[in-house]
Amino acid sequence: MIVWINGAFSAGKTSAAGELIDLIPNSTLYDPEITGAGLRSLLPQKRLAEVTDFQDLPIWRRLVVDTAAALLAEVPGVLVVPMTLLRQEYRDEIFGGLASRRIPVRHVALSPEETILRSRIAGREEFPGDEEQSERVRRWAYEHIGPYRDALGWITEDAHVVDNSALTPRETAERIADAVRTGSAAPCPIVQSPEPTGETVAAGVLLFDEQDRVLLVDPTYKPGWEFPGGVVEAGEAPAQAGIREVAEEIGLRLDRVPELLLVDWESPRPPGYGGLRFLFDGGLLRSEDAGRLLLPGSELRGWRFVTEEEAAGMLPPTRYERLRWALRARERSTVLNLEAGVPVG
Repeated sequence: MIVWINGAFSAGKTSAAGELIDLIPNSTLYDPEITGAGLRSLLPQKRLAEVTDFQDLPIWRRLVVDTAAALLAEVPGVLVVPMTLLRQEYRDEIFGGLASRRIPVRHVALSPEETILRSRIAGREEFPGDEEQSERVRRWAYEHIGPYRDALGWITEDAHVVDNSALTPRETAERIADAVRTGSAAPCPIVQSPEPTGETVAAGVLLFDEQDRVLLVDPTYKPGWEFPGGVVEAGEAPAQAGIREVAEEIGLRLDRVPELLLVDWESPRPPGYGGLRFLFDGGLLRSEDAGRLLLPGSELRGWRFVTEEEAAGMLPPTRYERLRWALRARERSTVLNLEAGVPVG
């Protein structure tokens, strides 16, 4: 299990985490700042210069998940993680990755009053003897108060909130430990299928509105938009898997077997294993039916009908190429055979 302590910069996460490991048996502290610091030595300066925050690096988000899983495999028990996450899609990606490894996350957010928060920032001295560097850190923290306020909506809905305005780090840790023990800090509801250990077969279904726009869904557990669909289960036909996934993901029961548009062989690219990807034409979804779509909050955040041009900016490149060729196959009333997103034969 992971106890993830979220909150604004200078909210007191690290201090509380240090106290918490004394209150929760078999607990270990993991600070993802260490992973960020390591990337400064591992990545070329040109790549580092492209971002202002290491959280914007996909490799950081991936390594946080991998490191947490490796630590729990090495020292089983509870991992206490003090880390600010103000972008919901980053939270979704990291917690979804942990869920895929069957690691439950208890999400706690420290939320001191803003006047207290500003006072704590003003008193920070990250680099004793180097006032210029310390002031740079303080400015960074001040600049993130706005994004923190903006994120409070989803944070307070998702996390167990502790107002530590008048609490010491020890008292804050005691509140967190009590919330974990009593279940007030419940496991985060984000779910994800286990990560594959070999090649997989997956089926996606394209649904269209009256303007011939295609339906995309926004998963909570990974970045980027997607078509309704998922992994084909053992002994299941791909088309039937598409029907099942559409029903599970958006509450829609298809009244006919969808027509095949393309088969794409996805080459293995570590950490992925690749496999076969089927895309089917699910037909027209009328506006009155679209209005009744049901989204499981633990898996999907939203849905949209989009044009092909709009999809180019929403889908990962490989997924967009698959969509692009599926639309061409639909126009030509044919079936295409692709390898790594490129038609063959």
